[in-house]
Amino acid sequence: MKAKNILIRYGISTLGLILVALGVGISIKSNLGIAPPSCPPTILNLKWTGMTIGTFTWMMHLFFILLQVVILRKDFKLRYLMQIPAAFVFGYMCDASIWLFDAIASPSTNYVVQILLSLAAVVLTAIGIKLEVLGDGWILAGDMTTAVLSNVTKTSFGTVKIIFDVTLVVLTAAFAWICFGNLTGNGVTVVIREGTLILAILTGICMKITDPWMDKIFGPLVPKHE
Repeated sequence: MKAKNILIRYGISTLGLILVALGVGISIKSNLGIAPPSCPPTILNLKWTGMTIGTFTWMMHLFFILLQVVILRKDFKLRYLMQIPAAFVFGYMCDASIWLFDAIASPSTNYVVQILLSLAAVVLTAIGIKLEVLGDGWILAGDMTTAVLSNVTKTSFGTVKIIFDVTLVVLTAAFAWICFGNLTGNGVTVVIREGTLILAILTGICMKITDPWMDKIFGPLVPKHE
């Protein structure tokens, strides 16, 4: 029974990762800017095209895990190592999502469609994050690092999340300017624009609407901790 409970939890968490990865793919397809956590891997991919966005994503997550080890030291718990397989799973899910949407259509140039795609990415990301938390299986390193920094600095998670996301966007913009002379991307693919702001602000607001529905639909399926 315990093995079945674990499978259910990780199944729901994996569904959450898939939806977040689809959100990444749609936001890239919108060509209006992507969510802050995906900005660094995307700009790095534009510079070094031989490596995929998913590869840069799991590499970034491994860096976050090392940062946690440095900060927590002996307080770094063994269960936190589950972030490592989560990093690989999520990274390659992002690649699969991007490949899927690349096969469907070219990046949008219609502004109304771009906005709609960004809003679709918001909804997918909001639902995906909730399912990750609800399943209580995979731990994504970005969220865990934010939680660690929040605990260490005695600052609210929300405040640290904003600072964390802004830092990722600023670093991405600086890298883009140095490599391409363009703050938003490489001049063709847009990484930072109003879509980035839409995803950063509206995802949390959307979760207030979608969370109760996810609790109602998936809550009864989640096994209680023994």
